[in-house]
Amino acid sequence: MAPMFNGKPGDLIEIFRDGPYQHWAVYIRENEVVHLVTEGGQSSGSSESLSSRAEVKREKLTDVVGNHRFKVNNLLDEKYEARDPYVIVKEACEMVGCELQYNVATYNCEHFATDLRYGKAESRQVQTAAVITGVAVAGVALAALGAFLFSSLSGKQEKEEEEEEEDYRKKTRRHHQHWH
Repeated sequence: MAPMFNGKPGDLIEIFRDGPYQHWAVYIRENEVVHLVTEGGQSSGSSESLSSRAEVKREKLTDVVGNHRFKVNNLLDEKYEARDPYVIVKEACEMVGCELQYNVATYNCEHFATDLRYGKAESRQVQTAAVITGVAVAGVALAALGAFLFSSLSGKQEKEEEEEEEDYRKKTRRHHQHWH
């Protein structure tokens, strides 16, 4: 474990893994954390399993972190009051061995950790991904709408030009028939 680690019981630990999401754990004491691990032993920081079963495990922080960077990140302390550390640790330890439904968007390792610390299951990384996805979807929708309107206007303009051309031909024919 990194010599500069200054976690206290009940702190949230953010682990920077490869992949789209970070992994989250709750520090309980003496280099141990409680965290949510998906089937097959994958820490839920991977998006490999979007929806499955997960198990609550108690493990050494160094084993969970491996070679990855990590930090104490009590990310919602300004939004919510943290529960008493004794209660957080007690409830985390009582959940060890429990099987929970895991879903990357609605209940992942970050939801699990924030629920223990604050009594509120939230995931900032899911919210951020939703905003990014929403912006991207909105951009695509606007581009599609623009293309539709452009093609609609272009089609309307073509139709008007064809009608004008047809009217001109009719007038020319009538004029031509009138003189013969």
